[in-house]
Amino acid sequence: MLYLVLGLVLFLGTHSVRIVADDWRTRSRARLGAWRWRALYTLLSLLGFGLIVWGFGLARQSPSLLWSPPPALRHLAMLLTLLSFVLLAAAYVPGNRIKARIHHPMTAAVKLWALAHLLSNGTLAHVLLFGTFLLWSIFAFLAARQRDMRDTAPYSQGSTGATGVTVALGVALWIAFTLWLHGLLIGVRPFG
Repeated sequence: MLYLVLGLVLFLGTHSVRIVADDWRTRSRARLGAWRWRALYTLLSLLGFGLIVWGFGLARQSPSLLWSPPPALRHLAMLLTLLSFVLLAAAYVPGNRIKARIHHPMTAAVKLWALAHLLSNGTLAHVLLFGTFLLWSIFAFLAARQRDMRDTAPYSQGSTGATGVTVALGVALWIAFTLWLHGLLIGVRPFG
């Protein structure tokens, strides 16, 4: 669990700088330069992510069961992850109405993804991993919305065509990940 915790602290700590020290981030980025800041940010994020993957893999080898989720929660998790993939697509498809409405669909996607996995898994490692991501995403979303209000960030209304592409892409990614990639990368096939 130590590597998992270290990875979470490093990865989410790096991603929390705008939440807890936005002014310091701005000054540090100006002092280091955008390229060096991004390089340092990327390096720390990748190191943290690697520790999360390694630590979670180790923790899964000897799981500490806290509860056994009922099958209904697993079905709800499927729906939440589907919505999460649509939100993930909304973060990248320009001009969609989902992003125009939510403003920060990536963080909202992380919230739904983490909640889905908390509902459908009952081991200590799952609670630690997905609970931490859920808490982080709630605070990150709130901080981003506060920055939007402070800076009066403009968002377009979005178009129907871009929204349709967003939904189709999100559903296609969910199908690919659920039926194939989750088993290949994580070792668990959501549909058995």
